[in-house]
Amino acid sequence: MKIGILSDSHLKSDYAKEVIDLLKEKNCEYLIHAGDFCCEKNLQLLKESNLKYIVVFGNNDRDLFDLASKYNIKSEPYYFKIEDLKFKLMHLPYHLTPDSNIVIFGHTHKFHCEYTNKTLFLNPGEVCAREEPIISCMQLEINENEYIISRYFRNINENNFMKEEFKYER
Repeated sequence: MKIGILSDSHLKSDYAKEVIDLLKEKNCEYLIHAGDFCCEKNLQLLKESNLKYIVVFGNNDRDLFDLASKYNIKSEPYYFKIEDLKFKLMHLPYHLTPDSNIVIFGHTHKFHCEYTNKTLFLNPGEVCAREEPIISCMQLEINENEYIISRYFRNINENNFMKEEFKYER
């Protein structure tokens, strides 16, 4: 199973589209957005991907609460299951406790990938390239015995995404 993860797209819908298209090309079955989508266009891009998606509100999404039912946006922390795995999704990293198999967060605009005590903690970095001129997302591949995390990133002045890979035994 492959899951595409993005966060902090802010008002950069062109970058969000590029990242969503990349994750679709990589055969992701789900998309997870860890908040700060900031505009309806970014939500529409998720919906138009025709993939199953999950989104939580970020601290910059207050003006978009009325879109919650239209796009099935959740409040944080949001717990859900995909197959036999329990996920916890949030924007703000205030609930980084190992009470799920996989904990996904945003807000820091920094890539993070750590496997501790059988819990995988993930932050895909930022789509918006605000803190650094880098567009970033990740793919989580879940196999029977391992997690494979692929970080995709590119400088805004370059055309091609680079890939960095991390593997952890489940």
